[in-house]
Amino acid sequence: MIREFVSKYGIKNFFDVGVGVCHQVVVEKGLALPGMLLLGSDSHTCSYGAVGAFSSGIDRTEAASLILTGETWLKVPNSIKINLNGKLSNGVYAKDLILHIIGDISASGANYCSVEYHGDISQFSIDDRFTICNMGVEMGAKNSVFSPDKATTNFLESIGIYDKSYDFILPDNDANYSQQLDYELSKIVPVVACPHSVDNVKPAEDLKDIDIHQCLIGTCTNGRLVDLEIAANILNGKKVNSKVRLLVLPASKDIYQKAVEKGIIEILLKAGSVILPPGCGPCLGAHQGCLAPGERCISTANRNFKGRMGCKESEIYLASPATVAASAITGKITDPREVKR
Repeated sequence: MIREFVSKYGIKNFFDVGVGVCHQVVVEKGLALPGMLLLGSDSHTCSYGAVGAFSSGIDRTEAASLILTGETWLKVPNSIKINLNGKLSNGVYAKDLILHIIGDISASGANYCSVEYHGDISQFSIDDRFTICNMGVEMGAKNSVFSPDKATTNFLESIGIYDKSYDFILPDNDANYSQQLDYELSKIVPVVACPHSVDNVKPAEDLKDIDIHQCLIGTCTNGRLVDLEIAANILNGKKVNSKVRLLVLPASKDIYQKAVEKGIIEILLKAGSVILPPGCGPCLGAHQGCLAPGERCISTANRNFKGRMGCKESEIYLASPATVAASAITGKITDPREVKR
């Protein structure tokens, strides 16, 4: 039915099975640009703030109305300014940072707000920013955004889009914010969001006695090339624990191909990983990774609600690709800095 609809109305930007997760593909194909307003019928549409866009999720009925009428409405959200100061320590990643923030302000701490990231943000790649913005909705944000800068320009040029195609929209110097928060990045440690809420965040080292049955590296949150590379660096020359299944899910076909070319997939396969086709799959309990009663999964996804990945009697823990890879080796939740040592 979708293919027939696409053909009937001559829709150009249609990406069929195997191309990847919609959010990753939208950014890869240059369909999200600085200064744009993007609305999508999935809550993690907020990911596109990584390139300086205002992007937000709407429900399916609203999306259908928008297609039919070309119009919708939005309240102007209050803005929260988050200052990121200093530098992350080795073994600590963007996923740890955003989980730390959500754990700090709670799952409703930014309800219907636009969250802006400021401070020492030049250290964060577009991939890092994607991970952080992707999880904006997990603290209730309507929009989650990094101001576009040189990193944004470099990324867009790498996919063939040059600066005359878009406009940077930046906050005013005297902008007012409903709230300002400051985080010292050097104090962030590897963390894990425990069942059954994303804001139930604890240091990974405090959970070292928790056995794991399934590990998932991928999804629109952490299925990019750098994430697979981080996991491969930890797993290189090691083996996945015999009590664990490690699923690797590239966010797109393009990422999958690059991971093959760089030898990342070979390393992951030799370690005992199961490579899944690009897409959402087990993230929302769709296929190839649904959890059974009593099973525990540590995942790089963005949600750990009860029943999210299958049975309501299972448990989901959220962490960085490094923490998931380290846990796959030991069979227990593991601080990746311990494995590296």
